[in-house]
Amino acid sequence: MSSRGLHRQVFLLASAQALFQTVSVMVMTVGGLAGSKIAPSPALATMPIAAMFLGTAVATFPASMWMAKVGRRPGFILGALLGVVGGMTAAFGVWIADLLLLSLGTMLVGAYQAFAQFYRFAASEVADEGFRPRAISLVLGGGIVAAFAGPMIGRFGGPLLQPEFLGSFLLLSLVSLLAGGILFGLRIPAATAATSLAEGRHWKAIVAQPAYLVALFGAATGYGVMILAMTATPIAMVHHHHDLSTAATVIQLHVLGMFLPSFFTGSLIARFGVLPIMFLGVVILTGHVLMTLTGTGFGSFAAALVLLGVGWNFLYIGGTTLLTTTYTPAEKGRAQAINDMTIFAVGLACSFGAGALLQRLGWQMLNLALLPWLAVAALVLASLAYRQRRLLELATSA
Repeated sequence: MSSRGLHRQVFLLASAQALFQTVSVMVMTVGGLAGSKIAPSPALATMPIAAMFLGTAVATFPASMWMAKVGRRPGFILGALLGVVGGMTAAFGVWIADLLLLSLGTMLVGAYQAFAQFYRFAASEVADEGFRPRAISLVLGGGIVAAFAGPMIGRFGGPLLQPEFLGSFLLLSLVSLLAGGILFGLRIPAATAATSLAEGRHWKAIVAQPAYLVALFGAATGYGVMILAMTATPIAMVHHHHDLSTAATVIQLHVLGMFLPSFFTGSLIARFGVLPIMFLGVVILTGHVLMTLTGTGFGSFAAALVLLGVGWNFLYIGGTTLLTTTYTPAEKGRAQAINDMTIFAVGLACSFGAGALLQRLGWQMLNLALLPWLAVAALVLASLAYRQRRLLELATSA
């Protein structure tokens, strides 16, 4: 593929990422608040968000296997259509005040997310080795649009129709439909869009690699910590007497923190190596935890959530980049599916537990409980760095 064609594909994937992430951020912004309006218990308020991650965890492996057979483009378009149906179903659930139907709708949005998570891998497949980290970063950088559009559309749609948040989910359907239209222009070469599932190593051999396990654990840590804190944030802010508009602003700043660094994360990885950048992500997430201890005012919430976003970015892009070094083209379907399915299973547990943990522990203690997890992540990264250095020393001395 020519350089111009490559850049066009990355641009289309980044545009689709922006729209998909807008949908995801909308659910994260208003899902718990919409759930709290109709949930029989405050602990169940985050069920719509948890359902989204359930949909992603369940659909990730089938999505990857199917796309390995038919190609990326049909799968990505199908995912966007699931988002359309999911938004309409969730809107109907809000209209009739049915938490299960609302959650079914967000679960379908989660299935959309399962397909969309492979946008970054599609970018890595059309890029050469030198451009790969930057291509992944640029596609994830499309989420910067979502930082503004997701909370803004969710907030605008909240009072647009009655009952509250009905309009938010109808707008979600429209955004998903627009994403499907953009994906029709995607052209990924057949040689990189589909491979034989019969070739390559068994999935157990792929997963057993130390680099694969560290890539998975690092990305899952960044995602799990981020989802737990982000899911709890709007509810915690309302509890501490902030309004929806203020909570939406904090989510906007958080999503900017998630995706704005994407424009230079790839370059940092190329210059300093993937493990140092992932370790820096752990340090920044620790900074998020410490910032939550400074209070419950707007400034404390905003600063903590920005750090949360940046820490996620370094761990998630770093983990994705490291993962791409652990499998061959014939193995990508299995390797990518297991990685993303595990990550979203962690996200599911964290999103579902956020409401109950927030109610039981409070905002600050909930975040303090994340420190042991981050400490283990730091040790795991240090262990792989030591292993790689030893292997390099043995290779050079042989």
